[in-house]
This record gives sequence, C-alpha cells and structure tokens, in this order.
Amino acid sequence: MEKLLNTKLSFAAEQNHIWWGVSVEDKKYGVRRIAHLRKASAAIRFLSIEPLLEELGRIELKGIHWVIVGGESGPGARPIEKEWVLDLRNQCKKSGVPFFFKQWGGVRKKSAGRKLDAKTYDEFPDRVQYPVSSVEECIDHARNIEAIFGTNGLVPLTNLTAVRNPAFA
Repeated sequence: MEKLLNTKLSFAAEQNHIWWGVSVEDKKYGVRRIAHLRKASAAIRFLSIEPLLEELGRIELKGIHWVIVGGESGPGARPIEKEWVLDLRNQCKKSGVPFFFKQWGGVRKKSAGRKLDAKTYDEFPDRVQYPVSSVEECIDHARNIEAIFGTNGLVPLTNLTAVRNPAFA
C-alpha cells in the first residue's frame, strides 16, 4: 500500500475523503504496518487495532489521524485485556489522536458491550466539508484507475461521458 499510494495511486492518496488504514493486531505483524502507513502519502491515515490480541507497548502515532480499538468476537475469540485498551486510549489522548473503542468482543459481544471505564468512546477526526467533484474530475479519476487496473472485461468507467446530464453541469 505504501508503494502504491506513493506512486500509481498518488492521485487517490491525496483525496481527503478517502481514508487509508492498516490492521494492527499484534507486535509481530501489526505494529510494523504503522510505519509503512505513515510513509504513504495519504491525506488521512487510521489504525484498525482489532482484534487487539496482545499489549502493543508504545506505538508512534505521529501522522495518524484516528485509532479504532476492539476485541475479537465470535466462537474461539481470544481475550482482550482492559490494560491494553487503556494504554492505547492514553497514548491517543497524549498524542491528540481521536480514539474509538468498538467492542470488548468475546462469544457474546453484545453482552460484553463497548464501554471503557463506564464511558463510550466514539471519537472521530474532524469532519471537513468537500465539494462534489465535477464530471470532468470523476472522468479523470476513472482514467487513472483504469490505467492502473484495467477494466477486467467490465464497462469502462470512462464511459461516464455518455451519462452527462446538463441539469447537473
């Protein structure tokens, strides 16, 4: 993702309405993804720390705009420890990064709930209002996407020119 966002997908990386994130489940595999995300030229970066499977220690939140934390759910769900969640919440607070606590998880996730110290954490990055892209901008984006990925036998996105409606110009 880092390589694509810095090269072929750079046109999409700079769009503020597209948020780019990585999963961070543990130290061995997940934590190293954070550095790659931070190096990607993305306008909005987030961490999906779910399922949180172990204590992560100090993580670098510079350049990260949002952190989501949650426990594993369903049959065979591995436990999450409150101390791990509190540590991440505190790191987010210290770094000024919005913190969203999704769930404790478990086999019966609804009964476990999503409160942390009797509080629900529903923090989000500040919303920014964006104008709707013009038809021409949409066509340019479609051309970029098709140049990278092709059409895979589907109707080309660039056929948007055929559906222009003067009422929306």
